[in-house]
Amino acid sequence: MNKPLRRIAIFCGLLVLTLLIRDNWLQYVQADELKEDEHNRRVAIERYATPRGDIIVDGKAITGHATTEGDFKYKRTYKDGAMWAPVTGYVSQAFGATQLESIDDGILTGNDDRLFFRNTLDMITGKKREGGNVVTTLNSAAQKAAYDGLKKQGAKGAVVAIEPSTGKILSMASYPSYDPTAFAGSDTAAGEAWNRLQKKNNPDDPMLNRALREVYPPGSTFKVVTAAAALEHGKYDSADEKTDSPLPWTMPGTTTELKNEGNIPCENATLREALRVSCNTVFGKLGYDLGNDEMLETAKKFGFTEEQFVPVRSSASVFSDNMNDSQVALSSIGQYNTAATPLQMAMVSSAIANNGTLMKPYMVDELQAPNLDTIEKTDPEEMSKPLSADNAQILQSMMETVVEDGTGTNAKIDGVKVGGKTGTAQHGENNSANPYAWFISYAKADDGSSPVAVAVVIEDENAVRDDISGGGLAAPIAKNVMEAVIDSKK
Repeated sequence: MNKPLRRIAIFCGLLVLTLLIRDNWLQYVQADELKEDEHNRRVAIERYATPRGDIIVDGKAITGHATTEGDFKYKRTYKDGAMWAPVTGYVSQAFGATQLESIDDGILTGNDDRLFFRNTLDMITGKKREGGNVVTTLNSAAQKAAYDGLKKQGAKGAVVAIEPSTGKILSMASYPSYDPTAFAGSDTAAGEAWNRLQKKNNPDDPMLNRALREVYPPGSTFKVVTAAAALEHGKYDSADEKTDSPLPWTMPGTTTELKNEGNIPCENATLREALRVSCNTVFGKLGYDLGNDEMLETAKKFGFTEEQFVPVRSSASVFSDNMNDSQVALSSIGQYNTAATPLQMAMVSSAIANNGTLMKPYMVDELQAPNLDTIEKTDPEEMSKPLSADNAQILQSMMETVVEDGTGTNAKIDGVKVGGKTGTAQHGENNSANPYAWFISYAKADDGSSPVAVAVVIEDENAVRDDISGGGLAAPIAKNVMEAVIDSKK
């Protein structure tokens, strides 16, 4: 062989070797990555080739499926989609998936590794692959009460209800909402529905899960955290001991007096009376007396400063460090830089109702195989102890006074002991926008246990400013949710 031919042969051999290396790299090294690539159409075709499993509430599916034309055979459908969207999220042939639909996609499609042996057996027997189910902790009656209450109010807002003894989420509603069925497919109508829901086209932002992802100034509902800090750090030993609370009280380092709403009896008021009428001066000075470190320590025990996963991610609620004295005072009444999700404030109420023990919140009870065998079961888990049982019971008695004879009387339920706290949180630069209306609460059973704790927030941009209050707007919704849970247990 002459020299030029030898060079050509060597070059061709190198090309063949390169192709072999590349082929083996694709087949053995990148196989899993390519298989799971969202741009691999074969993956998408396989994903929608069979019906998804269902998301279950109270033993019934709140999801379904429908056939479609084209490469994708099935698409997801939802029952009362707008009501359940904050729980389910969505799955769309065109726009992907979120929340439970995304987190538990492997179970719902039947592709989870834990279904390997079942899928292998089905393949041998010729049976089509099926998806498993996600069984939630949600209570359908409570969810309906929450969503209907928000819808009737006609304002943006959210509700979260928790079972204090376990951490099970019983309700998680957000308004305005959206129906995921509208864009579950990949046709023109789905694209148009999707575009209508985007924030740039819809300033109400209906796809925002306000229960988990929006943080609001909690206003006076945060005063129960400040009261818990005062009890836990030994500032006061009972609900009926007079506090050291002068009136007027000038915030330290400033010439600004902290104001109370209306002519209420706040000078040296007891903790019970201060919570009943919602004294800013008492709780602002309490926060100052405790200091930033002790206030932050207590807030963290309730869950502030950390993201929560239920398993959907919830934004971290805020209580800052390195604040000056007046900033600590304002933060201790739920203003300045204090901010909380509705989930967080439901956790606060839940811990108090559960005699000081905060259970980790969750909304997936179990994952099921297609034959309904349990693949994974969620066990209740203690998260922290923000306050002792004795101090929790003191705080319960204070919150019950708020409902019996204070700002929270709209949450009263005949024959049921209810504790609560209202809040009207300043909003906008120099408090220029309408405030947020809050209410947190719990109900007690005859044996002293609590079946439900609730947080409600309303942001009504169109209401008359003087008509906005936690007791007026939010408490009736909380009452309806608590009643729904109590009635479902009868």
